[in-house]
Amino acid sequence: MAVKTVLMQGNEACVEGAIAAGMRFYAGYPITPSTEIAEGCAGRLPQVGGHFIQMEDELGSMAAVIGASAAGVKSMTATSGPGFSLMQENIGYACLAEIPCVIVDVQRSGPSTGLATAPSQGDYQQARWGTHGDHPMIAISPASVTETYKLAIRCFNLSEKYRTPVIFLMDEIIGHMREGVEIPEPDTYEIVNRRVAGNDGAYKFVYRVPEGQWVPGLKPFGAGERYNMTGLIHDYSGFPTNSNEIAGQEVTRLMEKVLKNKDDIVEIQEYAMEDAEYAVVCFGGTARAVMEAVRAAREKGLKVGMWRPVTVWPYPDEKLREMLPRVRGLLMVEHNYGQMLREVQRVAGGEKPIDFIGRIDGTVIPPQEILEKIEEAFKNAK
Repeated sequence: MAVKTVLMQGNEACVEGAIAAGMRFYAGYPITPSTEIAEGCAGRLPQVGGHFIQMEDELGSMAAVIGASAAGVKSMTATSGPGFSLMQENIGYACLAEIPCVIVDVQRSGPSTGLATAPSQGDYQQARWGTHGDHPMIAISPASVTETYKLAIRCFNLSEKYRTPVIFLMDEIIGHMREGVEIPEPDTYEIVNRRVAGNDGAYKFVYRVPEGQWVPGLKPFGAGERYNMTGLIHDYSGFPTNSNEIAGQEVTRLMEKVLKNKDDIVEIQEYAMEDAEYAVVCFGGTARAVMEAVRAAREKGLKVGMWRPVTVWPYPDEKLREMLPRVRGLLMVEHNYGQMLREVQRVAGGEKPIDFIGRIDGTVIPPQEILEKIEEAFKNAK
């Protein structure tokens, strides 16, 4: 397999991965620490026949992405905490109207405008519950620059396959990190395009899903077939309805097209977990410090490993439950006040002791602090 190695920043890798996936439209508004993504798209998209537009704000950015995707173009925007908040209403619209798109959130310290250049993972719960109502959500979090490139492609593949927004939940650590990235030839990775189905005329049952499938196949707007698209609960024709029966069926299907396909969507990483008696749980940029702490603990003879959700929503409940009997305790490490900790506690159900290290002051969690917590856990277990 032919590859080329390129030194690039995480934000740059995000741009290149998205373009490799077929992204040809970007609308956004500059905001630290994601601005390099907008800058990269502004330079690269014209080179591949795509389009970049700087919008007046994040509300307009998300609306433009929805419009471009409805017309059949793979589309993306990028932002950070304050802008992510402004996008939430339109993200909900995209969920209900089943419009594929990728939203990159390079997290920074908050709340409000917070510490604009400081690392954080404080948008984790917002990625799942930021918009109102019951809605499906897929969110993926990379832990290296190489992984950012590969997972950007995966975000688009999942978005197109399930006709839903996907959140690429990066953080300042990964966004501004520079590493060598091995970029494979384009024909060596899978690219998924949305299913398109014709309905032979106007206002047919465009949202009807064939038996045994979860996702409708809509022709792009402007491709010769008229149908309605709305943020209201709609029937098969796309027009609003007040039917409680249809509402229940429609929203249930939206939820289940993600939840019933978790085996396809969920991905985790295990490091040194083969004989681990203690597991450190983390995600995104914290994985770097955790892996170093695990290596140091192993050198001291402590059987500890790292368990990391790559797909952070839907949460990998089943995979965590499979791991729990193998260990006697857990340590959750994240750059927030305990947002993923709540999910780990929920799944563990009190079966295992769970320690916690969080950070909300804009500084990184060093490996030594994690190692000390690991040593303390093993000492208390004796």
